[in-house]
Amino acid sequence: MTDLAELDRLELQQTLADLGVPRFHGTQIYRWLYKRGVSDLARMTDLSRKLRARLAETVTITTPELIRKEVSSDGTAKFLFRLADGRLIESVYIPDTPAQTFCVSTQVGCAMRCAFCLTGKMGLIRNLTAGEIAGQVRVLAHETGLADQSFNVVLMGMGEPLHNYDAVMKSLRMLADKDGFGVNPRRVTLSTVGVVPAMAKLAEEDLMPNLAVSLHATTEAQRDTLVPINKKYDIEELIDACRKMPLRRRGKITFEYVMLAGENDSPADARRLVKLLRGLKAKVNLLPLNEAAGIDFKRPSDDVVDRFATILADNDVTVSVRKSRGRDIRAACGQLATDR
Repeated sequence: MTDLAELDRLELQQTLADLGVPRFHGTQIYRWLYKRGVSDLARMTDLSRKLRARLAETVTITTPELIRKEVSSDGTAKFLFRLADGRLIESVYIPDTPAQTFCVSTQVGCAMRCAFCLTGKMGLIRNLTAGEIAGQVRVLAHETGLADQSFNVVLMGMGEPLHNYDAVMKSLRMLADKDGFGVNPRRVTLSTVGVVPAMAKLAEEDLMPNLAVSLHATTEAQRDTLVPINKKYDIEELIDACRKMPLRRRGKITFEYVMLAGENDSPADARRLVKLLRGLKAKVNLLPLNEAAGIDFKRPSDDVVDRFATILADNDVTVSVRKSRGRDIRAACGQLATDR
């Protein structure tokens, strides 16, 4: 049976046309899925009963099943989803950041194995489908009452988005559709550790999200240890790929930098970072490590973080220090991991 949740609106219309059903019913179903959060054909009351009964015999609609929600003391909410095959993933709602933000997963686990990330400890179990990625947003939007409001989407949950390129880009097209949520690409941020060939492909896309590059180190030896993909695509290749990315007017690439006490937080690291980013339209987001059991690094002191940030700012690098959200429920950056 065809899963309508895996289709963009045009594909949905064509699927119905192939069944001899007028195409406009595809738009109706798409609106039910996204704008109303309804995935039960029997409840789609602007379709005739006869059509609903016929579709029930030939198509299905799969939605990630919400099985647990935890709310942090700071208002951040973490959602545990069960997928159709029983696999588990996590997503996060971060309110007032200053916009409302959904952090969604793109894989079950992750193959990148960054040394400070719990998701990387899982290894890669499988890619998510486009419907599973968009499905997280469908559920989150209606669970939070934001389906008819503007919100941001960050692809920073479990997985490396560019390692699941086709499904990720299709999900963004599905979310951007005016008959769905109409999520403007400027409200979407894709985070990557630096899958360079996929970055070159992304540069050619019509639908271009904001880009966040997880750098985390300023020397090749250091990054080889912290971000193993660096052994395949080193810092020089990564920065070169960043220079080739088309940017909107006033747009910048965000460089994410997780700070690890005694590892990459020295003044020398800060000065090397300034040199690496020279000439790039860039901003740096410093993320003091969110400590967790199983991660063999420590969080630097606030003084060390401030010193590092000051060196960047004094050298005309736009810099911010990310406030960790949801740490008490293991929902902060690098802490998403399911138990099986």
